[in-house]
Amino acid sequence: MAEPWRAFNGTSAVGEDYLIQKYSNRALWGLAPNGLSQSNIGIKGKEPFAAGWAFIFDLQAGFDPYSLQLANGPHSVAQNAGVPLINQNSYADSSRAGQFYNSVGYLGVSSPYGTLTVFRQNSLTLDAVFAYDPMGASYAFSPIGFQGITCGVGDTEDCRFSTSVKYHVDIGQFRVAALWQFGGYSLNNAATGSYQLQLGGDIANLAGGTLSLDAIGSYVQNAVSIGLAGNTLPAVLPQVLTATLSDDSSVMLVAKYSNGPVKLFAGYEYIRYAPPSNPYAAGTGFNDISGDFVCAGCAAFNNTNINSTAFNAGEKLFHVFWTGVKYAITENLDVIGAYYHYDQPAFGAPVNCATAPTSATCHGTFDAVSFVVDWQLAKKFDAYAGLMFSQVNGGLANGYLNRNSIDPTVGLRFRF
Repeated sequence: MAEPWRAFNGTSAVGEDYLIQKYSNRALWGLAPNGLSQSNIGIKGKEPFAAGWAFIFDLQAGFDPYSLQLANGPHSVAQNAGVPLINQNSYADSSRAGQFYNSVGYLGVSSPYGTLTVFRQNSLTLDAVFAYDPMGASYAFSPIGFQGITCGVGDTEDCRFSTSVKYHVDIGQFRVAALWQFGGYSLNNAATGSYQLQLGGDIANLAGGTLSLDAIGSYVQNAVSIGLAGNTLPAVLPQVLTATLSDDSSVMLVAKYSNGPVKLFAGYEYIRYAPPSNPYAAGTGFNDISGDFVCAGCAAFNNTNINSTAFNAGEKLFHVFWTGVKYAITENLDVIGAYYHYDQPAFGAPVNCATAPTSATCHGTFDAVSFVVDWQLAKKFDAYAGLMFSQVNGGLANGYLNRNSIDPTVGLRFRF
């Protein structure tokens, strides 16, 4: 009975393969942790100390409800290094890397002049995904929840920064926010410096509803993405744990319209990957955010590598689109539908994509459509059922055993 559950991995942040993965090779039943939202435990508070002023803090850790392990995406990748493709279990890179503060861990001050917080925080783009994804960044029903391409300015490990300063202020119907990540890899960051700026606002009484709009510009220096590399299909040999470095920038535009029981969502992000500012020479390395050591050209030494040249032959562009609707049938019953699309233009050194369309640098697309029914059956409980169909094509199908997947999922969530 063990084999049908092979894909589940209690270390991985997502736990199960809700989305099509390179190693997806057959139908199976599996445990489905954190399907609608990440399981968290922690403490938060607000202590007023003057009129309109308060100290605030929030410390939370994401965990797997079956294994009770702290979510650790990068280490789940490392666990599958050296494992043949057809025998790998669930893994996905993540900003959650086994820390006791892997969700957030910040403190600060709120005042009439805005809110200022420091240390472990969500990126502004992750806050926007939570607010503007119709599926609320669900692992089981949203690819931009399962993957962190969107919230991490191209690389999921940068959805959160361990040493950062964030400021947010509301000015009438408008809002402004900024984030600065300081320090580098040694301070449990997956970048050596990051900057984000957000402008937005709410337009009330628009055709009887409210329109919310936000724009976010981002720059991330020496961003880290942990993955497995090292062979080309049809080979399914063990692969090397590889850290790919890049300087990433993006512009995200998001919108939401609410009118009675109906909420409409839409978003777009333009992402650019450029060569890293500080490439690593052979034999040099660093500890990633989960504590695993990676070094350039060390496949024979510890089965790791650092790729600093992935975009030397040409910068990579990436486009992410999504839209969806949420409808409240009753105050306790919601139905949600969403569509997601990625587009990768061809980049880098010229490749004959007519004869090799799944080469990694060729034009590629990804599409996903999902549907969920969510019923709040009691004050702190809701039950949900839904599915997501996902498909890769062209360059984005590079290294995949299969092109599409569907994940019918049911679950129960408890909130306190």
